[in-house]
Amino acid sequence: MGITSRMVPTEDASARKREIEEKLKQEQETLSFIRENMEKSDQLTKGMVSILSSFESRLMQLENSIIPVHKQTENLQRLQENVDKTLSCMDHVISYYHVAKDTDRIIREGPTGRLDEYLACIAKIQKAVEYFQDNNPDSPELNTVKARFEKGKELLEAEFRSLLTRYSKPVPPILILDAITVDEELEVQEDVVLEHLPEAVLQDIICIAGWLVEYGRNQDFMNVYFQIRSNQLDRSIKGLKDHFRKNSASSGILYSPAVPTKRKDTPTKKAPKRPGKDDVLDIEIDSYIHCITAFVKLAQSEYVLLAEIIPEHHQKKTFDSLIQEALDNLMLEGDNIVSAARRAIMRHDYSAVLTIFPILRHLKMNKSEFDTTLQGTAASTKNKLPTLITSMETIGAKALEEFADSIKNDPDKEYNMPKDGTVHELTSNAILFLQQLLDFHETAGAMLASQETSSSASSYTSEFNKRLLSSYICKVLGNLQLNLLSKSKVYEDSALSAIFLHNNYNYILKSLEKSELIQLVTVTQKKAESSYRELIEQQIQMYQRSWLKVTEHLADRNMPIFQPGTKLKDKERQVIKDKFKGFNDGLEELCKIQKGWAIPDKEQRDFIRQAQRRVVSDAYRAFLHRCANISFTKNPEKYHKYRPEEVEEMIEKLFDTSA
Repeated sequence: MGITSRMVPTEDASARKREIEEKLKQEQETLSFIRENMEKSDQLTKGMVSILSSFESRLMQLENSIIPVHKQTENLQRLQENVDKTLSCMDHVISYYHVAKDTDRIIREGPTGRLDEYLACIAKIQKAVEYFQDNNPDSPELNTVKARFEKGKELLEAEFRSLLTRYSKPVPPILILDAITVDEELEVQEDVVLEHLPEAVLQDIICIAGWLVEYGRNQDFMNVYFQIRSNQLDRSIKGLKDHFRKNSASSGILYSPAVPTKRKDTPTKKAPKRPGKDDVLDIEIDSYIHCITAFVKLAQSEYVLLAEIIPEHHQKKTFDSLIQEALDNLMLEGDNIVSAARRAIMRHDYSAVLTIFPILRHLKMNKSEFDTTLQGTAASTKNKLPTLITSMETIGAKALEEFADSIKNDPDKEYNMPKDGTVHELTSNAILFLQQLLDFHETAGAMLASQETSSSASSYTSEFNKRLLSSYICKVLGNLQLNLLSKSKVYEDSALSAIFLHNNYNYILKSLEKSELIQLVTVTQKKAESSYRELIEQQIQMYQRSWLKVTEHLADRNMPIFQPGTKLKDKERQVIKDKFKGFNDGLEELCKIQKGWAIPDKEQRDFIRQAQRRVVSDAYRAFLHRCANISFTKNPEKYHKYRPEEVEEMIEKLFDTSA
């Protein structure tokens, strides 16, 4: 039992030893395998190193061989590129030598109908010129292409002129009238566009102008432009004037752009004719007003066109030149109107100045638009309209002043006095003049104000101008009243003198009231209306005194005192006979004379007749009543010729030449 116990540990130790020895053996085998592999690896490494060293050596040899070849190849490529570039440049240069020949046909045939192709051709020539100038300035080819370029430019300039000349036409008068006529029925006015050139033509002209500025170094085309367009502008206005005169003369239609019209074919109401004014002058005035309006409209449209063609920094100057001819013609026509008015004033035909008023009013109404249109033009151009306005205001004010003096100094010629005591020609002319002045009251007031030098006139307000015109009208009326009073003394019959003054004063008052002149008069003379009524009443009373020599025979003075049934003495009977005879003769004489006198105003005529009929009839009836029971003659019908009703009928026929 004990022996067995000692043997077990020994066996375990042997097994453990064997196990260790096996592991050791395995480890040795592994180590031996590793060592063998290491040796193989070293051999492989040495082989690889040897191969790599050999490869490196070969690469170095290859590199040493290839680098020179590569460099040589690069040089060859560079040489090839240079050759290609040289050949290309040679081709390009050679092409410049052929430009003149290649472009000959196109340049010779000109740009008409093929502007783009032509400009491309010119561009080739221009590049050839630049090449030879830079590279061979002494070559004959330079002169050739230069000449060809100048020829091309010359033909472009000719094409510019040709297109403008061919397609620039005067604007038709009807189109101008459409453009300047205001339609009251339209809330928004249609802006009539005046197209001066077809769009395609315009684009060609713009293209040529652009080329001439940029490459042609040429400004002559601007002169060509303004000359051609200036001529068309002037022709457009003249065409309108001719059209207007022809149509106005044949139809009697007068247009007035100074006031709105419903349509261009709607005649405006003519102003009352002034003394001596004829239709031809009417047409001339309206024609001139139309042309002024047309000029502004056409000039504005010309500037719009010009702005598309002419370089910006040349536009104002070119526009200034373009409008000169038409503007000068209008100003000359205006000056002629002023001169005609001046000559008329020298002939004492002051009514001729009325031609200036509608024109002056229109010029002043359109001055701001005129100024805007001429903005940027020379001072001499801008001053033309203000100068004309000043001339018109000066001659107009002179005419007004001399007219007032002429009313005051019109001579009292007996043969010039109306035999029937009606309204004098001086009165009707003066009132007609003032009435027509009322149509232009603002213009007339400003005209008078323009001649004022006082400090109060510095502002020239509308109210100030109104007071000036009121004072002027009152001055004319005052002068007229003094002259009428003087003229009335030409009549030997004081009754006719009274009728004359009555008719003229009444005519003045009624005319003032009808024409609204009275409102203007009362600005400075508050009691003007009542003053005229007093004058009229005074003349009626003066006239009525003429009947005293008739009615005085009917008075009680010298009438015999008698008792009914008492026989009158011869002397007393004669007194009664004389009274009847005096009344009859006076009545017949006055009725015969005064029947040929005139009172044009029916209301006044009826009033004066009725008043006189009542006075005479009442006195006559009273006289007949007193003589009713008196036996003063054996032939009473000889003295008692008229019944009261017959006397009234006779008086009812006063102031009636047809009776």
